[in-house]
Amino acid sequence: MSTSETGASGQNEASRRIDASVRAELNRLRESIDNIDAAVVHMLAERFKATQQVGRLKADHQLPPADPARETRQITRLRQLAQSANLDPAFAEKLLNFIIAEVIRHHERIAEEAGNGGASATATDV
Repeated sequence: MSTSETGASGQNEASRRIDASVRAELNRLRESIDNIDAAVVHMLAERFKATQQVGRLKADHQLPPADPARETRQITRLRQLAQSANLDPAFAEKLLNFIIAEVIRHHERIAEEAGNGGASATATDV
């Protein structure tokens, strides 16, 4: 039997040993997590629609893609929101930095497509 089969078998065994009420609660919580994940994806999609519009506006008007002061304000703001929501501010900052990196990539591409360069962009509207 392969390791994955053994692992699956072991998981099935453990699953059978879980009390039905515990299993029901686990399923309820997981469904809630799945719904939250879907909402996060949809919110990120809306966010990226807005940042794409910012990128096009900047490219159309040959504005620099970087706004380090705004980025700093957004990180500070998000850390405060995270703290008030009992979420690790360092985690929230890492998440925002990850999102910012993707926005930067999009803005660079938009600027390049508009013929404005953008390869040296290091920050953007977040």
